[in-house]
Amino acid sequence: MTVRVIFVSPAIGPELRQARFADEASAYGVGAANGGVANGGAVGDGAADAGAADDGDALDEAGARAARALRPDLPVASHRFVSPSARCRRTAEELGLADAVAEPALRGCAAGRWRGRTLDEVAAEEPEALMAWLADPAAAPHGGESVRQLCARVAGWLDGTAAGLTGRVLVVAEPDTVRAAAVHALGVPDQAFRRLDVPPLAVVELTGRAGRWNLRLG
Repeated sequence: MTVRVIFVSPAIGPELRQARFADEASAYGVGAANGGVANGGAVGDGAADAGAADDGDALDEAGARAARALRPDLPVASHRFVSPSARCRRTAEELGLADAVAEPALRGCAAGRWRGRTLDEVAAEEPEALMAWLADPAAAPHGGESVRQLCARVAGWLDGTAAGLTGRVLVVAEPDTVRAAAVHALGVPDQAFRRLDVPPLAVVELTGRAGRWNLRLG
């Protein structure tokens, strides 16, 4: 049976503006938030138990206001999920989706020892490692997760959990998670991951079922 999976990327906040690799704890609500690399996005992370924390600083006021403005445009969904980062949870709250289920399989890409550092800092201190990471989807010089591993994880969620649902599924997810979902839906090589831009509060819709997904534009 066909299912519609509607992804929404998080609203703008400090980590997006700083292009910072998220702290491992912050990806699960103990500090800053996590995310993707494209278009000024914070770089993803995540591999820790969810923790209780104040998500108030995960978005700035402009981001929270933009999320609230988007709320009326989102369809009613039978199922709601959220990446377990602070900024995705806060975005979900501003979108009226406070009851969304935190889904670890939709977390951002784990950044290993680069956690908490900005992209500029890593470029200055480990330029060759950064270039390898940007050029090769299988590379994980930071000791975390490669883009290829991320794409496989998100594909598994789509073809497993999502494909087993019916109706509309609304997901507030990290930018790199949204990019990985698009790569899987289109059936393109994971090298295409870096060619996809996901700005704040982007809405990306996939329709289909396991093994056959369509990317809906407009």
